[in-house]
Amino acid sequence: MKHTLPSAILRRTLIAAATAAVLTTPALAADNIKVGLLSTLSGPGAGLGIDIRDGFQLAVKLNGGKLGGLPAEVVVADDQASPDVGRQTADRLVKRDKVDFMTGIVFSNVMLAVGAPTFAAKTFYISANAGPSQYAGEQCNPYFFSASYQNDNQHEAVGKTVTDKGFKRVALIAPNYPAGKDALTGFKRFFKGEVVSESYTPLNLLDYGAELSKLRAAKPDAVYIFLPGGLGINFIKQFVGAGLSKDMTLFGPGFSGDEDVIKAVGEPMLGMFNTSQWAHDLDNAANKKFVAAFEKEYGRLPTLYAAQGFDAAQLIAAAVRDTKGKVEDKAAVRKALEAAKFDSVRGAFKFNSNHFPVQDYYLRVITRDAKGRITNRTLGTVFKNHADAYVGKCKMAAN
Repeated sequence: MKHTLPSAILRRTLIAAATAAVLTTPALAADNIKVGLLSTLSGPGAGLGIDIRDGFQLAVKLNGGKLGGLPAEVVVADDQASPDVGRQTADRLVKRDKVDFMTGIVFSNVMLAVGAPTFAAKTFYISANAGPSQYAGEQCNPYFFSASYQNDNQHEAVGKTVTDKGFKRVALIAPNYPAGKDALTGFKRFFKGEVVSESYTPLNLLDYGAELSKLRAAKPDAVYIFLPGGLGINFIKQFVGAGLSKDMTLFGPGFSGDEDVIKAVGEPMLGMFNTSQWAHDLDNAANKKFVAAFEKEYGRLPTLYAAQGFDAAQLIAAAVRDTKGKVEDKAAVRKALEAAKFDSVRGAFKFNSNHFPVQDYYLRVITRDAKGRITNRTLGTVFKNHADAYVGKCKMAAN
Protein backbone atom coordinates (compact mmCIF):
# COMPACT_ATOMS: atom_id res chain seq x y z
CA MET A 1 0.00 0.00 0.00
CA LYS A 2 1.43 3.38 -1.02
CA HIS A 3 1.53 6.15 1.64
CA THR A 4 1.54 9.85 0.74
CA LEU A 5 2.07 12.90 2.91
CA PRO A 6 -0.78 15.41 3.10
CA SER A 7 -0.04 18.32 0.71
CA ALA A 8 0.39 20.95 3.50
CA ILE A 9 2.94 18.78 5.32
CA LEU A 10 4.75 18.01 2.07
CA ARG A 11 4.90 21.72 1.20
CA ARG A 12 6.35 22.60 4.63
CA THR A 13 8.92 19.80 4.29
CA LEU A 14 10.06 21.04 0.87
CA ILE A 15 10.31 24.66 2.09
CA ALA A 16 12.38 23.59 5.10
CA ALA A 17 14.69 21.55 2.88
CA ALA A 18 15.14 24.48 0.49
CA THR A 19 15.85 26.88 3.35
CA ALA A 20 18.42 24.50 4.81
CA ALA A 21 20.09 24.23 1.42
CA VAL A 22 20.35 28.03 1.15
CA LEU A 23 21.77 28.32 4.66
CA THR A 24 24.42 25.67 4.04
CA THR A 25 25.44 26.79 0.56
CA PRO A 26 29.01 28.09 0.77
CA ALA A 27 29.69 31.70 -0.23
CA LEU A 28 30.68 32.07 -3.86
CA ALA A 29 33.63 34.15 -5.00
CA ALA A 30 32.70 37.58 -6.29
CA ASP A 31 33.38 38.59 -9.91
CA ASN A 32 34.57 42.03 -8.87
CA ILE A 33 34.99 44.21 -5.78
CA LYS A 34 33.07 47.43 -5.36
CA VAL A 35 34.28 50.08 -2.90
CA GLY A 36 32.38 53.18 -1.83
CA LEU A 37 34.94 55.96 -1.34
CA LEU A 38 33.00 58.71 0.43
CA SER A 39 35.21 61.66 1.34
CA THR A 40 35.39 65.44 1.65
CA LEU A 41 36.11 66.62 -1.90
CA SER A 42 34.87 70.22 -1.67
CA GLY A 43 35.28 73.11 0.77
CA PRO A 44 38.23 73.88 3.10
CA GLY A 45 38.91 70.19 3.83
CA ALA A 46 38.89 69.10 0.18
CA GLY A 47 42.65 68.66 -0.03
CA LEU A 48 42.52 65.97 2.66
CA GLY A 49 39.84 63.95 0.92
CA ILE A 50 41.55 64.32 -2.44
CA ASP A 51 44.76 62.90 -0.96
CA ILE A 52 42.91 59.93 0.52
CA ARG A 53 41.23 59.31 -2.84
CA ASP A 54 44.50 59.63 -4.75
CA GLY A 55 46.35 57.29 -2.38
CA PHE A 56 43.57 54.69 -2.58
CA GLN A 57 43.31 54.82 -6.36
CA LEU A 58 47.10 54.61 -6.73
CA ALA A 59 47.04 51.30 -4.85
CA VAL A 60 44.35 49.99 -7.20
CA LYS A 61 46.36 51.14 -10.23
CA LEU A 62 49.59 49.52 -8.97
CA ASN A 63 47.61 46.30 -8.49
CA GLY A 64 46.54 46.32 -12.14
CA GLY A 65 43.09 47.77 -11.47
CA LYS A 66 42.38 45.01 -8.99
CA LEU A 67 41.97 44.45 -5.26
CA GLY A 68 42.96 41.02 -4.02
CA GLY A 69 43.10 39.70 -7.58
CA LEU A 70 39.59 40.82 -8.55
CA PRO A 71 38.69 43.78 -10.79
CA ALA A 72 37.93 46.78 -8.58
CA GLU A 73 35.27 49.46 -9.05
CA VAL A 74 35.73 52.52 -6.83
CA VAL A 75 32.56 54.62 -6.50
CA VAL A 76 33.74 58.10 -5.43
CA ALA A 77 31.35 60.50 -3.68
CA ASP A 78 31.64 63.85 -1.86
CA ASP A 79 30.29 64.12 1.70
CA GLN A 80 30.84 67.92 1.65
CA ALA A 81 32.07 67.61 5.27
CA SER A 82 28.39 67.30 6.23
CA PRO A 83 27.11 64.55 8.56
CA ASP A 84 23.67 64.68 6.89
CA VAL A 85 25.07 64.45 3.36
CA GLY A 86 27.46 61.72 4.50
CA ARG A 87 24.72 59.61 6.06
CA GLN A 88 22.41 59.92 3.06
CA THR A 89 25.19 59.13 0.59
CA ALA A 90 26.42 56.17 2.61
CA ASP A 91 22.87 54.82 2.72
CA ARG A 92 22.74 55.03 -1.09
CA LEU A 93 26.14 53.40 -1.53
CA VAL A 94 25.36 50.38 0.64
CA LYS A 95 21.72 49.89 -0.47
CA ARG A 96 21.57 50.95 -4.13
CA ASP A 97 25.17 50.53 -5.25
CA LYS A 98 25.70 47.51 -2.98
CA VAL A 99 29.36 48.25 -2.31
CA ASP A 100 31.40 45.53 -0.62
CA PHE A 101 33.47 47.98 1.46
CA MET A 102 33.29 51.64 2.50
CA THR A 103 36.19 54.03 3.12
CA GLY A 104 37.39 57.62 2.71
CA ILE A 105 35.85 59.81 5.42
CA VAL A 106 38.04 62.64 6.75
CA PHE A 107 36.03 64.15 9.62
CA SER A 108 34.87 62.28 12.71
CA ASN A 109 31.47 63.98 12.96
CA VAL A 110 30.73 62.64 9.46
CA MET A 111 32.11 59.21 10.39
CA LEU A 112 29.82 58.97 13.41
CA ALA A 113 26.83 59.74 11.17
CA VAL A 114 27.87 57.29 8.45
CA GLY A 115 28.44 54.39 10.84
CA ALA A 116 24.75 53.60 11.44
CA PRO A 117 23.66 52.86 7.84
CA THR A 118 26.96 51.17 7.02
CA PHE A 119 27.00 48.81 10.00
CA ALA A 120 23.25 48.09 9.67
CA ALA A 121 23.92 46.87 6.14
CA LYS A 122 26.75 44.66 7.47
CA THR A 123 29.19 46.48 5.20
CA PHE A 124 32.79 46.72 6.40
CA TYR A 125 34.07 50.26 6.86
CA ILE A 126 37.86 50.66 6.50
CA SER A 127 38.82 54.07 7.86
CA ALA A 128 41.50 55.96 5.96
CA ASN A 129 41.43 58.79 8.50
CA ALA A 130 38.67 59.43 11.06
CA GLY A 131 39.20 57.46 14.28
CA PRO A 132 36.63 58.70 16.82
CA SER A 133 37.01 57.62 20.46
CA GLN A 134 33.42 56.34 20.44
CA TYR A 135 34.27 53.61 17.90
CA ALA A 136 37.41 52.69 19.83
CA GLY A 137 35.48 52.25 23.06
CA GLU A 138 31.85 51.57 23.93
CA GLN A 139 30.57 51.88 20.34
CA CYS A 140 33.22 49.61 18.81
CA ASN A 141 31.79 47.54 15.99
CA PRO A 142 32.82 44.36 14.18
CA TYR A 143 32.29 46.17 10.86
CA PHE A 144 34.62 49.10 11.63
CA PHE A 145 38.39 48.89 11.07
CA SER A 146 40.80 51.81 11.30
CA ALA A 147 43.69 51.73 8.83
CA SER A 148 44.85 55.06 10.27
CA TYR A 149 44.93 55.74 14.04
CA GLN A 150 42.65 56.55 16.97
CA ASN A 151 42.00 60.30 17.13
CA ASP A 152 43.89 60.88 20.39
CA ASN A 153 47.12 59.12 19.39
CA GLN A 154 49.13 61.71 17.45
CA HIS A 155 48.20 64.31 20.05
CA GLU A 156 49.36 62.05 22.86
CA ALA A 157 52.73 61.81 21.12
CA VAL A 158 53.00 65.61 20.93
CA GLY A 159 52.00 65.96 24.57
CA LYS A 160 54.87 63.70 25.55
CA THR A 161 57.27 65.52 23.20
CA VAL A 162 56.38 68.97 24.57
CA THR A 163 56.93 67.67 28.11
CA ASP A 164 60.22 66.00 27.20
CA LYS A 165 61.47 69.26 25.63
CA GLY A 166 60.85 71.08 28.90
CA PHE A 167 57.97 73.38 27.98
CA LYS A 168 55.88 74.29 31.04
CA ARG A 169 53.06 76.57 29.83
CA VAL A 170 51.06 75.62 26.74
CA ALA A 171 48.05 77.06 24.92
CA LEU A 172 45.78 74.64 23.02
CA ILE A 173 43.60 75.30 19.96
CA ALA A 174 41.36 72.82 18.11
CA PRO A 175 38.10 72.88 16.11
CA ASN A 176 34.88 72.33 18.03
CA TYR A 177 33.92 68.86 16.77
CA PRO A 178 34.53 65.27 17.98
CA ALA A 179 38.10 64.93 16.69
CA GLY A 180 38.99 68.31 18.17
CA LYS A 181 37.83 67.16 21.60
CA ASP A 182 39.71 63.86 21.21
CA ALA A 183 42.82 65.78 20.13
CA LEU A 184 43.14 67.97 23.18
CA THR A 185 42.14 65.11 25.49
CA GLY A 186 44.99 63.08 24.01
CA PHE A 187 47.50 65.91 24.33
CA LYS A 188 46.64 66.52 27.99
CA ARG A 189 46.91 62.82 28.76
CA PHE A 190 50.70 63.01 28.28
CA PHE A 191 51.51 66.69 28.86
CA LYS A 192 52.70 67.33 32.42
CA GLY A 193 52.81 71.15 32.49
CA GLU A 194 50.21 73.92 32.76
CA VAL A 195 47.53 74.50 30.11
CA VAL A 196 47.17 78.29 30.18
CA SER A 197 44.34 78.45 27.64
CA GLU A 198 42.18 76.01 25.69
CA SER A 199 40.15 77.18 22.69
CA TYR A 200 37.63 75.31 20.56
CA THR A 201 36.98 77.18 17.32
CA PRO A 202 34.30 76.76 14.64
CA LEU A 203 35.19 74.05 12.13
CA ASN A 204 34.98 76.55 9.26
CA LEU A 205 36.95 79.39 10.96
CA LEU A 206 39.61 81.01 8.80
CA ASP A 207 40.30 84.27 10.70
CA TYR A 208 42.13 83.62 13.98
CA GLY A 209 42.47 87.22 15.18
CA ALA A 210 40.63 86.55 18.46
CA GLU A 211 42.75 83.46 19.20
CA LEU A 212 45.98 85.37 18.50
CA SER A 213 44.90 88.07 20.96
CA LYS A 214 44.32 85.38 23.60
CA LEU A 215 47.80 84.00 22.98
CA ARG A 216 49.35 87.43 23.38
CA ALA A 217 47.61 87.85 26.72
CA ALA A 218 48.34 84.32 28.03
CA LYS A 219 52.04 84.36 27.01
CA PRO A 220 52.57 80.58 26.80
CA ASP A 221 56.00 79.24 25.92
CA ALA A 222 54.46 76.76 23.47
CA VAL A 223 51.29 76.56 21.38
CA TYR A 224 49.68 73.30 20.30
CA ILE A 225 47.25 73.34 17.38
CA PHE A 226 45.08 70.68 15.83
CA LEU A 227 43.86 72.55 12.76
CA PRO A 228 43.80 70.31 9.67
CA GLY A 229 43.90 71.44 6.04
CA GLY A 230 42.88 75.01 5.30
CA LEU A 231 42.39 75.75 9.00
CA GLY A 232 46.05 75.10 9.80
CA ILE A 233 47.23 76.95 6.70
CA ASN A 234 45.41 80.11 7.76
CA PHE A 235 46.37 79.89 11.43
CA ILE A 236 50.09 79.38 10.82
CA LYS A 237 50.27 82.25 8.33
CA GLN A 238 48.51 84.54 10.81
CA PHE A 239 50.51 83.27 13.81
CA VAL A 240 53.85 83.97 12.11
CA GLY A 241 52.58 87.20 10.54
CA ALA A 242 51.61 88.49 13.99
CA GLY A 243 55.16 87.90 15.23
CA LEU A 244 54.12 85.34 17.85
CA SER A 245 56.51 82.68 16.57
CA LYS A 246 59.41 84.72 18.02
CA ASP A 247 58.27 84.06 21.59
CA MET A 248 56.22 80.85 21.34
CA THR A 249 57.19 77.46 19.85
CA LEU A 250 54.50 75.97 17.64
CA PHE A 251 53.66 72.25 17.78
CA GLY A 252 51.06 70.22 15.94
CA PRO A 253 50.05 66.71 14.97
CA GLY A 254 51.06 65.37 11.57
CA PHE A 255 47.84 66.75 10.07
CA SER A 256 48.82 70.34 10.89
CA GLY A 257 52.41 69.96 9.65
CA ASP A 258 51.88 67.81 6.57
CA GLU A 259 52.91 68.34 2.96
CA ASP A 260 49.63 70.03 1.98
CA VAL A 261 50.05 72.67 4.70
CA ILE A 262 53.78 73.07 3.97
CA LYS A 263 53.10 73.62 0.27
CA ALA A 264 50.57 76.36 1.03
CA VAL A 265 52.50 78.14 3.80
CA GLY A 266 56.16 77.69 2.82
CA GLU A 267 59.04 79.08 4.89
CA PRO A 268 57.02 80.02 8.01
CA MET A 269 56.66 76.26 8.59
CA LEU A 270 60.42 75.76 9.05
CA GLY A 271 61.30 74.41 12.48
CA MET A 272 57.79 73.24 13.40
CA PHE A 273 57.65 69.91 15.24
CA ASN A 274 54.84 67.42 14.60
CA THR A 275 54.13 63.76 15.20
CA SER A 276 52.78 61.02 12.97
CA GLN A 277 52.57 57.26 12.59
CA TRP A 278 53.95 57.70 9.06
CA ALA A 279 56.55 59.79 7.24
CA HIS A 280 57.66 59.84 3.62
CA ASP A 281 61.26 59.10 4.69
CA LEU A 282 60.47 55.93 6.67
CA ASP A 283 62.99 53.30 5.61
CA ASN A 284 60.97 50.31 4.44
CA ALA A 285 60.46 48.83 0.98
CA ALA A 286 56.69 49.33 0.81
CA ASN A 287 57.02 53.00 1.75
CA LYS A 288 59.80 53.71 -0.73
CA LYS A 289 57.74 52.16 -3.52
CA PHE A 290 54.64 54.12 -2.50
CA VAL A 291 56.37 57.51 -2.24
CA ALA A 292 58.15 57.10 -5.59
CA ALA A 293 54.93 55.95 -7.32
CA PHE A 294 52.87 58.77 -5.78
CA GLU A 295 55.37 61.45 -6.85
CA LYS A 296 55.46 60.00 -10.36
CA GLU A 297 51.68 59.79 -10.63
CA TYR A 298 50.69 63.11 -9.06
CA GLY A 299 53.82 65.27 -9.13
CA ARG A 300 53.86 65.97 -5.40
CA LEU A 301 55.01 64.37 -2.16
CA PRO A 302 52.31 62.28 -0.49
CA THR A 303 50.70 63.35 2.77
CA LEU A 304 49.68 61.26 5.74
CA TYR A 305 46.16 61.16 4.25
CA ALA A 306 47.46 59.73 0.98
CA ALA A 307 49.45 57.08 2.87
CA GLN A 308 46.35 56.10 4.84
CA GLY A 309 44.27 55.85 1.67
CA PHE A 310 46.93 53.62 0.14
CA ASP A 311 47.05 51.36 3.22
CA ALA A 312 43.24 51.16 3.36
CA ALA A 313 43.23 49.81 -0.19
CA GLN A 314 46.02 47.33 0.61
CA LEU A 315 44.12 46.09 3.67
CA ILE A 316 40.97 45.52 1.59
CA ALA A 317 43.04 43.77 -1.07
CA ALA A 318 44.53 41.44 1.55
CA ALA A 319 41.07 40.53 2.89
CA VAL A 320 39.74 39.82 -0.62
CA ARG A 321 42.83 37.73 -1.42
CA ASP A 322 42.74 35.75 1.82
CA THR A 323 39.01 34.95 1.51
CA LYS A 324 39.52 34.01 -2.16
CA GLY A 325 36.98 36.65 -3.12
CA LYS A 326 34.18 35.26 -0.94
CA VAL A 327 33.24 38.68 0.43
CA GLU A 328 29.70 37.56 1.30
CA ASP A 329 31.22 35.40 4.04
CA LYS A 330 31.29 38.17 6.65
CA ALA A 331 32.96 36.06 9.33
CA ALA A 332 35.78 35.15 6.97
CA VAL A 333 36.24 38.75 5.84
CA ARG A 334 36.37 39.94 9.43
CA LYS A 335 38.96 37.31 10.27
CA ALA A 336 41.07 38.30 7.25
CA LEU A 337 40.85 41.99 8.10
CA GLU A 338 41.85 41.32 11.71
CA ALA A 339 44.91 39.40 10.48
CA ALA A 340 45.96 42.45 8.39
CA LYS A 341 48.40 40.51 6.21
CA PHE A 342 49.65 43.34 4.04
CA ASP A 343 52.82 45.40 3.75
CA SER A 344 51.94 48.74 5.33
CA VAL A 345 53.80 51.87 4.24
CA ARG A 346 54.35 52.61 7.92
CA GLY A 347 56.13 49.29 8.55
CA ALA A 348 54.81 47.01 11.28
CA PHE A 349 51.00 47.00 11.47
CA LYS A 350 48.60 45.05 13.67
CA PHE A 351 45.10 45.53 15.05
CA ASN A 352 44.12 45.69 18.67
CA SER A 353 40.93 43.94 19.84
CA ASN A 354 38.89 47.07 19.02
CA HIS A 355 40.06 47.09 15.38
CA PHE A 356 42.35 50.11 15.87
CA PRO A 357 46.08 49.86 15.12
CA VAL A 358 48.84 49.24 17.63
CA GLN A 359 51.74 51.12 16.03
CA ASP A 360 54.74 53.41 16.40
CA TYR A 361 54.54 57.22 16.44
CA TYR A 362 57.38 59.41 15.22
CA LEU A 363 58.62 62.95 15.85
CA ARG A 364 59.15 64.99 12.69
CA VAL A 365 60.54 68.47 12.09
CA ILE A 366 59.93 70.67 9.07
CA THR A 367 63.21 71.53 7.37
CA ARG A 368 64.84 71.70 3.93
CA ASP A 369 65.86 68.43 2.34
CA ALA A 370 68.83 67.74 0.06
CA LYS A 371 66.82 68.99 -2.92
CA GLY A 372 66.04 72.27 -1.17
CA ARG A 373 62.38 71.36 -0.63
CA ILE A 374 60.66 72.40 2.59
CA THR A 375 59.40 69.12 4.00
CA ASN A 376 59.33 66.82 7.01
CA ARG A 377 62.32 64.92 8.34
CA THR A 378 61.88 62.12 10.88
CA LEU A 379 63.84 62.69 14.09
CA GLY A 380 62.99 59.61 16.14
CA THR A 381 60.33 57.44 17.76
CA VAL A 382 58.05 58.86 20.46
CA PHE A 383 55.97 55.70 21.12
CA LYS A 384 56.61 52.07 20.27
CA ASN A 385 53.61 49.76 19.74
CA HIS A 386 51.25 52.41 21.08
CA ALA A 387 47.62 51.44 21.76
CA ASP A 388 44.69 53.79 22.30
CA ALA A 389 43.22 54.61 25.71
CA TYR A 390 39.70 53.32 24.96
CA VAL A 391 40.24 49.67 24.06
CA GLY A 392 39.29 48.50 27.56
CA LYS A 393 35.78 49.85 27.03
CA CYS A 394 35.26 47.87 23.83
CA LYS A 395 33.12 44.75 24.12
CA MET A 396 33.22 43.62 20.52
CA ALA A 397 30.03 41.99 19.29
CA ALA A 398 30.09 38.87 17.13
CA ASN A 399 29.31 39.15 13.42
